[in-house]
Amino acid sequence: MKPALALVFVLSLLIAPPLRAGESVVVVELFTSQGCSSCPPADAYLRELAAREGVLALALHVDYWDYIGWQDSFGQAAWSDRQRAYAEIGGRNWVYTPQMIINGTDDVAGSRPEDVEVLIRAHGAKAPAVTLNARRMEDTLQITAQIAGKNTGQINESASKGVGGPYLVQLFRYLPHQEVEISRGENAGRTLGYTNIVTGIDLLATWDGWSALAIEAPMAGKQSGMVIIQSRGPGAIIAATAVE
Repeated sequence: MKPALALVFVLSLLIAPPLRAGESVVVVELFTSQGCSSCPPADAYLRELAAREGVLALALHVDYWDYIGWQDSFGQAAWSDRQRAYAEIGGRNWVYTPQMIINGTDDVAGSRPEDVEVLIRAHGAKAPAVTLNARRMEDTLQITAQIAGKNTGQINESASKGVGGPYLVQLFRYLPHQEVEISRGENAGRTLGYTNIVTGIDLLATWDGWSALAIEAPMAGKQSGMVIIQSRGPGAIIAATAVE
């Protein structure tokens, strides 16, 4: 990208309008690694996305780069498996870092923010098919969900078309931010910041997508989390919210 165009693009990100009321929350999953020299710009971009209204951004650190000399302190084989599952469902024969998966369906290089922005706007412009709420009450998380407009009798037919499970109701636990000093591997000598680092995914329930959902789950008061409702696979994400 030429310097002048790069400056225009950066400015466009800074003034990008937030999602309007009635638009859907967009989940961005970044598959990254501390041992990947091309990942730091994507990690920094994810931090920008995490601060943006209407976007839920998560970093899943894979473990398949550990062999090159640095073991990712957040890496988990489960996240490598999740990325491979996305690739299989999407008909791709490879995985890579930095890769972003948007709302469980679209894949894009995390090093190409301009392409990510297009997908975020496209997904955000869709009317939400499901209303989802998650509220913390002391050490208990209360979760409710239903088809959008069902309680008023004004269901958005186009948005709700195809809604019907089974869906996985999941709690993504994460660390909001960590700085890491890397002494070996491709990023040796650098101190890098990581945002919304996924530490675990709890399957809370399986939901049919039609009947009202009301469940509770344990969650300590100091933990950070997001509730994500997603097709099996992993597949399309139909609803998501940060834990209040």
